[in-house]
Amino acid sequence: MTRSNRVDHIRLTSHPAPGAVHDFPIHWGAPTARERGPVIGTVSRPQDRNVIGTHGGSYSVYRALAVSSGALDPLRRPDLHNTHPAANVGPFEQWIDPQKIVSLDPWGHLVGENFATEIAEGIDIRPSIAITKARLDLIELQSAITAGRLKHDGEVVHANGSVSVVKIAIDPVWHLPGLAARFGTTENNLRRQLFEQTAGMFPELVTRPDLQVFLPPIGGITAYLFGDVTKLPDHTTKITCRVHDECNGSDVFGSDICTCRPYLIHGIEECAKAGQNGGLGIIIYNRKEGRALGEVTKFLVYNARKRQEGGDAAAQYFERTECVAGVQDARFQQLMPDVIHWLGLKRIDRFISMSDMKHDALTSQGVEIIERVSIPDDMIPADAHVEMTAKKAAGYYSPEPVKPEDLADSVGRSLEKY
Repeated sequence: MTRSNRVDHIRLTSHPAPGAVHDFPIHWGAPTARERGPVIGTVSRPQDRNVIGTHGGSYSVYRALAVSSGALDPLRRPDLHNTHPAANVGPFEQWIDPQKIVSLDPWGHLVGENFATEIAEGIDIRPSIAITKARLDLIELQSAITAGRLKHDGEVVHANGSVSVVKIAIDPVWHLPGLAARFGTTENNLRRQLFEQTAGMFPELVTRPDLQVFLPPIGGITAYLFGDVTKLPDHTTKITCRVHDECNGSDVFGSDICTCRPYLIHGIEECAKAGQNGGLGIIIYNRKEGRALGEVTKFLVYNARKRQEGGDAAAQYFERTECVAGVQDARFQQLMPDVIHWLGLKRIDRFISMSDMKHDALTSQGVEIIERVSIPDDMIPADAHVEMTAKKAAGYYSPEPVKPEDLADSVGRSLEKY
C-alpha cells in the first residue's frame, strides 16, 4: 500500500477529510446507473470506497481467511467476462423511487455493462446481484406429477420432475437514510445502534455521515422465477408468489417440527403451475434463519419448549422464544417488499402465505394482493400443529382466529383438527 493510500485508509475509518469530494458519489434513486453512481466496497483501493463495509456479505470473513492463509491475493479483482445476466430484469419505475428500494442495489446486476470503463481503469466495482438459469430437482415435485397435481409440459416442468427456473442472488446494500425512514427512526439512531450492536465493528457508521450506503455482513436473498421472465414488465401477467424465510432444519433436512419445507414445496408447485399457465411464479427466499435469531437460539428454544411441564404447547410457543432471545421474532418484514419492487411488481394475484406480517408489509408498500393461499391440511406434518395453532393465535396467520381460551390447553384439546 502506498503512503497516500495509507492516509486515505486512516481517514476512511476516522472522519471525512474537510472539504473532500468523493470521486464516485452515490445519488440514491437516480434515473440511471451512471447518475446513481457505482457502489464501491473495495478493500484493495480504499481511496475509491464510497460505502461502509465490503462486498460479499457474511462471506467477506471467509475471504479474510483465504487471504490470511495465502490462498487469495488481497489485491485481486474479479474477472467479470461472460458473467452478465442470463435473463433481463428491469429497469422499472420503482428503481428510481428512493422510498421503494432501500435494502438492495437495483442496478447491482448491471455493473459490468454500466461501469465497464471504470472497471477497465482498475476501479474495483463488483456486482451485488447475479442472474442465472437452472433446474430444480426435488423429490416432492416428482411425487406431485405422479399424484396428478402437476403436469409436465417440457418447458417449465419436465418429465423427470425437474423445473426450469431463472434464479437470482441478491446481496444486501442498505441505504441508511431510506432504511431509517422505513423503520420509523432517525438515521443517527440507526447508525448508532448498528455500531453498538456490532461492538464497533464498523466505526464509519458513527464517524462518516458522508457515507450513506452500508454493506452489512449478513446473508441475502435468492429469487426463483418460473415461466417467461420477459413478461415481468407486462402488468397484466398473473403473478403467483411465495415469500419464504430460511429454515435450514426443515427446508434442507426435512425436520417435521414446522411447516417450512412443505409450505415451500407447495409454493414451488403453485409457481410452476403459474408459469405453465402463461403467468409467472416467484419464490423469494430470505436468509433469516430462526426468525432472524439464528439456529443456536432456535435449537435452545426447541429444548425449552419441549422440556417445559406438559410438553410442547402452542400457548408457550412464542413465550419461550422471547425468554431465550428477548424478542419473539426479529425478521421484521419491512425490508422484504424491496425485492418485489425490484422485480417491478405492483400486484400479486396469488400470495402463497397466510402470514399477516408478510401481507401487511407488502400492502403497506403499495403492493396489491388479490388472493392468499394456505397450505393444504394434508401437507402439515403431525408435529407442526403446535406451530400452526400458535401462529394463528398470535396474529401471524389468517384467516381463522384462535380464541385465547382455545389456546390455553392446546395439547389436551386435540390438535388433529388443524
